[in-house]
Amino acid sequence: VLDTRDVQVFKVTVNGQDAKFVFGEKHSFKGTPLEITLPFELRRGQEAIVEISFESSPKSSALQWFTPEQTSGKKHPFLFSQCQVEWI
Repeated sequence: VLDTRDVQVFKVTVNGQDAKFVFGEKHSFKGTPLEITLPFELRRGQEAIVEISFESSPKSSALQWFTPEQTSGKKHPFLFSQCQVEWI
């Protein structure tokens, strides 16, 4: 379960396999939970690479972009989030 705010998710893959996902109930200030169901059973020690195709909006709080010039390699932009996990 990931926290989101004002993003549109198009596709989620885990280790290259399509994964099912649903949005939970939107909360006024916490955001909207994005629940991802893995397409396989995860074993202890197994790596899972989750890729999310999404589009953000100007209202997508806590998402920040660095331009390529602001990064160490100066070749690619960088997106990061300042949101923290909240256990319910």
